[in-house]
Amino acid sequence: MALPRTPFWFLRHGQTDYNARGVSQGSVDIALNATGHAQAREAAPLLERRGITAIVASPMQRARVTAEIVNETLKLPIGFEPDLREVVFGGMEGKPLEPWFAAWLDGSATPAGAESFAEITERASQVMGRLLLAPGPLLIVSHGAFFRALRGLMGLDLDVRTRNAAPILCEPVGTGWRATALS
Repeated sequence: MALPRTPFWFLRHGQTDYNARGVSQGSVDIALNATGHAQAREAAPLLERRGITAIVASPMQRARVTAEIVNETLKLPIGFEPDLREVVFGGMEGKPLEPWFAAWLDGSATPAGAESFAEITERASQVMGRLLLAPGPLLIVSHGAFFRALRGLMGLDLDVRTRNAAPILCEPVGTGWRATALS
């Protein structure tokens, strides 16, 4: 599995109450909290004049609303792609990420009813393979575990927490990739 060698921007959704409490969300469709709304508004000007041609977001409300807030500034075509949704964490949704998350990430254990890391990586490869055929760069608005799968596809360290609503430029460099977060 590999990504097309096409630059794109990635934006994890703004903060939710689950993020603030350090518990997993997965497929639970949690709304942004006030901090998350503010983070999305702060991200928008950082993304202006970056050559972004369109926004494609997860339809889950935390990502959808983040994309809509950002688009109040960018005023770009916006679409929603179901395969950009967050991973299903099964019985671990709504529970602290420790101690099970590291084992899920390294593929040694998958919670009951959850997608494995290999499964979300395959889904990420498939959807990004389709999306990155469009003229870009695109802004992809999605989720933390989804971006870990993308990091794996880019050959980058998986054990990096993606900040809420911090724009990341993902671009091919030589034979690898670079992911540069804006502040």
